[in-house]
Amino acid sequence: MPGCNDSVNSASDVFAMADLLLVFFGFLLMLIGIAGSILPVLPGTPISWLGLVVLYLAPSIPFDWTFIIITGVVALTIYVLDYLIPAMGTKRFGGSRAGAWGTTIGLLVGIIAPIPFGILIGPFVGALVGELLFNNTEGPQAFKAAVGSFIGFLASTFLKFFATLVYLGLFIYQVIVHWEQLF
Repeated sequence: MPGCNDSVNSASDVFAMADLLLVFFGFLLMLIGIAGSILPVLPGTPISWLGLVVLYLAPSIPFDWTFIIITGVVALTIYVLDYLIPAMGTKRFGGSRAGAWGTTIGLLVGIIAPIPFGILIGPFVGALVGELLFNNTEGPQAFKAAVGSFIGFLASTFLKFFATLVYLGLFIYQVIVHWEQLF
């Protein structure tokens, strides 16, 4: 049967192309997730988790429900903590909602503004301005609240960044383990 072997090769070529595309898109989601761990407009950890899901959709990699569920619960937990940690830092140091909002707005301005260390300076200045102008907090108390908001922001960002790097490591590990089947 001369045509039978051609259809087998054609099917394996389709699976190989699907593998490559899914690995590529999964890796792209990993990179976007890492960026999202720092940028407040992107949910970094859930995007990185989607990169793992996309990788596991590759035909050459056996799907592992337990792994996907556990990493998904971790991603969801970190996503929720991302909102709680800065608020807890702000409240612990006597800050208000204005300080927390100022931190986020300051981060966005710090990313866009062409100043050195804008991503670090912006959240602190934003929290301070939020406390001074919108909450009418006195100078020393506003400074203390800004410090709390900034510490909460840093803790939350570090947690997200670390989680997305762990997810990237898991992604790379799975690609290495299944290298022969993928490529």
